[in-house]
Amino acid sequence: MTVAPRSRSFPASARTLLSAALLAWAVLALSGCALLPRKPEPGRTTFSAPLVSLPVVLTAHTPVIELPRGKSGKWRFLVDTGSSVTLVSPDFAAQAARRGTTPEGAGVSVRSASGEWITLPAVTLRRLDLGGVRFESVPAVVYNFDALSDHFGERIDGILGFPLFRETVLTLDYPQSTLRLTPAGSSGGLTPGSRLRFDPANRVPLVPMEIAGQAVNVLVDTGSDGGLQLNPTGLTVPFRAPPVDGAKVATLLGDRQQRLARLEGNVLLGSHVFAQPVVDLNESLGSVGGDALRHFVVTFDQARGEMTVFRDPGRSPETPPIRSGGLSFRRTPAYWRVSHVIPGSPAAKAGIQEGDLVIRIEGEPVANWTLRRYDAWVARASALQLTFLHGLQERTERVEFFTLVP
Repeated sequence: MTVAPRSRSFPASARTLLSAALLAWAVLALSGCALLPRKPEPGRTTFSAPLVSLPVVLTAHTPVIELPRGKSGKWRFLVDTGSSVTLVSPDFAAQAARRGTTPEGAGVSVRSASGEWITLPAVTLRRLDLGGVRFESVPAVVYNFDALSDHFGERIDGILGFPLFRETVLTLDYPQSTLRLTPAGSSGGLTPGSRLRFDPANRVPLVPMEIAGQAVNVLVDTGSDGGLQLNPTGLTVPFRAPPVDGAKVATLLGDRQQRLARLEGNVLLGSHVFAQPVVDLNESLGSVGGDALRHFVVTFDQARGEMTVFRDPGRSPETPPIRSGGLSFRRTPAYWRVSHVIPGSPAAKAGIQEGDLVIRIEGEPVANWTLRRYDAWVARASALQLTFLHGLQERTERVEFFTLVP
C-alpha cells in the first residue's frame, strides 16, 4: 500500500473556479508497495456511553470535528476515511504526544504518487478524546497544516485516519452534520441502507461500485471534497458530455489537470443510483468524496468489514451542470494567486494570467472569504468581482461563470 498526497478540489458548485493547494493522505492499496508501519496499533478505545454523538462542521462537504483546547479555543480535525494514518500538527503533538515520542523522534517514510519519498516525524499520542470516546496510545505522524488552514480560512490541526476507528462503528450523517460512534460489535451498529463489504486489512474502505455496468473498486474518501473520481483504464465508458479540461488541482509534488466529463450511463453505489454523473477522470484509484456523499448517512464497521449507505428518498445525488469562471488559485490569507486559466474562458478573455494576485473578492479582502462563504456565493451568483494587484496598481474584473460540463 502506498501513502500518497491527494489533491483536493472544491465541490461541484465551485471546484472548477477555485482549486486547492491542500494535502491529505490516501492509501492506493496496491500489492508490493511501501507500507506504513502497522505497529504499534491504536491502544484501548473506551466509551462513556453506548452511543456518542458529536456535531461536525462540513467545510466544502469535508467533515471537521472540533475538540476543546482549554483557553486557546478549539482543536479542529478532518475525519478522513481515505487516510491510513492519523496526522497531527506540531502544536497538538507537543501537547498530546506520549513522553519519549516527540516530533524529533523516528520518522515515517511514505511514498508519493510520483514515486518520491517523504519522511514525516512519528509520534504516539497518549490519548485522543472525541466527546465520550477515548482513544489511547494513538500512532500518528506530524505534519504542518499551515497551508491547509490558510486555504480553508479556518485552522486545521490534524487528520483522523480510518484505523483510529477500528474498535468503533463510525457513522457520518451528512444531512444532519453529525458523527456517531458506538463500540465495535454492538448490536444494531449499522444503519439501515445498502450494505457493502470491504477488507479491513487495507486500512481504508475500498468498496465495489458499478460504472456503466462494469464493476470497479473505489475508495470511500470522506477527506476529499470532490465527487466521483474515476480511472477509466480498462473500462468502456460512454460519455454524454465529453471530457474537458477543468481546474489545475495542486498536490504536494505538483499540479494535476482535471479532466471532467458527464457519463452516459449510471453509477451504482450499492442500490443507490447516480444518474449520468459528472466524473473527474484521472490515473489514480477511483474514489467517492464528500460532494457525492453529502446526501447520505454512511456507516463503517471495521470489525465486520461492512459499510452501509443510506439516503433519504427526498435527497437527490444527481450532479448539476458544472459552472466555472475558468480560474484556479493558490490561497493565502493575504492574496489568492492565479495558478491556472482555462483557455477560451471568460477569465482568459478578460486578460487574467497565471501568477496574477487577487487581493479582494466582491470588494472585501480575501481573508474574509472562507470556503463555506465562497461555496454559498457560487451557489447563487452568476459572476464574481475580483480585484487584482499589479505592483502598486489595482484593477477590478467581473468574471462571468460559464457551463463547463452541461
